[in-house]
Amino acid sequence: MTDLKFHWFLPTNGGDGRHIVGGGHGTPAMTGGRPASVGYLGQIARSAEQLGFEAALTPTGAWCEDAWITTAMLSSACERLKFLVAFRPGLIAPFLAAQMAATFQNLSGGRLLLNVVTGGETHEQRMFGDYLDKDARYERCGEFLHLVKSLWTGATVTHEGRHYQLDDATLAQLPEPLPDVYFGGSSPAALDVAAEHADVYLTWGEPPAAVAEKIDRVRVRAEKQDRELRYGLRVHTITRDTADEAWAEAARLLDGISADQIRQVQAGLRRSESEGQRRMLALNGGTKDGLEIYPGLWAGVGLVRGGAGTALVGSHTRVADLLEEYAAVGVTEFVLSGYPHLEEAYRFGEGVLPELTRRGRWQHPSPPRQRPVSAVPFGSAAKQAATVAVNEPFGDTAKVS
Repeated sequence: MTDLKFHWFLPTNGGDGRHIVGGGHGTPAMTGGRPASVGYLGQIARSAEQLGFEAALTPTGAWCEDAWITTAMLSSACERLKFLVAFRPGLIAPFLAAQMAATFQNLSGGRLLLNVVTGGETHEQRMFGDYLDKDARYERCGEFLHLVKSLWTGATVTHEGRHYQLDDATLAQLPEPLPDVYFGGSSPAALDVAAEHADVYLTWGEPPAAVAEKIDRVRVRAEKQDRELRYGLRVHTITRDTADEAWAEAARLLDGISADQIRQVQAGLRRSESEGQRRMLALNGGTKDGLEIYPGLWAGVGLVRGGAGTALVGSHTRVADLLEEYAAVGVTEFVLSGYPHLEEAYRFGEGVLPELTRRGRWQHPSPPRQRPVSAVPFGSAAKQAATVAVNEPFGDTAKVS
């Protein structure tokens, strides 16, 4: 039952580094030691593809590089990897958004996924010239998605709504296939929009029981719309050969956060109108104490980072166990990240994914003979997969050890 999908993350919000690169979601972004260059992001994207990740999420907001432009520049660096492009309705007209998505989908060979972000910070939205309040933003988002999806099916759309007016609108080029829509949010208004329009509902990493409760609320709403959604979890990972090594890394990341940084970022995040952000803040409590909020679930990232603020911490087998716990409550897709994103992609891809393959929960999306050979520089997890199949044109499949 190879039922799980895994996505990685492109750190365009201040770059990347060996410590938590914080900020975002209405607060100024910190900077890492590795700038978010096309070259470095391309390294991460190619590595994610080689390791078997399905797609890479690229964030949106005033605190990061533009996701559309970034992913368009990176799309030729990979052959199979999809791009989960985050964008905000209301900052772009529905017809243009539908056209841009269709162009990206068709020119990339069907490698676009869309992460719709309504926007939880009024003061940040106003930087973009958007002065609607939170409830009105969700209402506009629902109208926006209705129009975009109608245009994607080839319909000629004339529409007179509260937020948008279209007259005889028809897309000349339709996307093939239709991009899946990923959508997150914890407020009742967000759940209503997700139930009606999303293909995948995303939630941040809370304990499994809390995730189950939220999924149930979305599922009930979706059933009333005669719809069935998939469910995803956005969370960080710190995975090592042993639990002691993983928790030592969590402690190292925590040591790199100053009290002043926590105070400044937490003050900014408390201004957020996002219910999901409020829940993240409640998990870490603004202090370095008591951050293991569930066995193997650590809330330290959220001390200085907006959005996803928890990490799965432990040995490769323990992290695989945690992923199966979330799968048991309905999660089938995981959007992951870790610091630094290049090295952590390898740690997860060479440690956890083979374990899930052994359990029958995951399979590399490329046949073995088509997988490129990747360097295996990180720890004894590499020894478990020392023999890899390569696309060898002469003779039998080569053995690399």
